[in-house]
Amino acid sequence: MRDIDGDPAAEVAALYRRTWPRLIGLLVSIGGSRADAEEIAQDAYVKLLGRWDQIRRYDDPEAWVRAVAVRALVSRLRRQQVAARAMAKLTRRPAEVDGPDPDALDVAAALARVSPAHRAVAVLHYVMDLPIEQIADELELPPGTVKSRLARARQALAPLLEVQEEVPDHA
Repeated sequence: MRDIDGDPAAEVAALYRRTWPRLIGLLVSIGGSRADAEEIAQDAYVKLLGRWDQIRRYDDPEAWVRAVAVRALVSRLRRQQVAARAMAKLTRRPAEVDGPDPDALDVAAALARVSPAHRAVAVLHYVMDLPIEQIADELELPPGTVKSRLARARQALAPLLEVQEEVPDHA
């Protein structure tokens, strides 16, 4: 990153331009909301700017930004889930959750049905193609926890992503 004449602002700007679209795509895949993704990403880059002297020496500064953003998004999604459950209890109405459309395979809808923690590891592993060890490092989790969350995510997603083949009737 020091190829821009050692100018920290230029280095961060170059990293931002190169990584912003990928980070937003990841966060939207996990959280579903582009507005939330952009807000969380912006916060992560602001944190990066304040710590650039240290982070510029990392092998992969993008991984640091990604980890900060994913952890912040998972935290926000958990808070939203807790608030939604509390509101449902207060109003004594069950939370309404639409099931997946039986005629279409909707990965985003299926991902929305699993917990944010499981969704995060599934997207990082299957969409971003990150190895378990890197996910563990970025999310500050033991590798066993990542493996467990991946297994639970697969188990929860399997029936939601199952494709039903129609067998034609032979009359």
